[in-house]
Amino acid sequence: MLHIINKAPQERNSLDSCLRVARTGTILLIEDGVYAATRGNAAEGKIKDAMTRFKVCVLGPDLDARGMGDRLIEGVQSVGYDGFVDLVASEPNCQSWV
Repeated sequence: MLHIINKAPQERNSLDSCLRVARTGTILLIEDGVYAATRGNAAEGKIKDAMTRFKVCVLGPDLDARGMGDRLIEGVQSVGYDGFVDLVASEPNCQSWV
């Protein structure tokens, strides 16, 4: 399953809800959700822990638009819009966490 998170961890508990309920799949952080994938933020430990159970990706253009492209946590994969489409097409189900 593809888990899509578009809210910053400081704004909503979408990431926490996903990590509490989901068991496997891919997490894709988009829009303000990309802040969770940056070094030095409060969710860094959660993302590193999540990488033991999930493939964690971030939408690169959203990361760059927020000036955070150089702060990506090691091991998180940056994808472009074409990679976003590939993730949606490769997973049987998608869940947007709001």
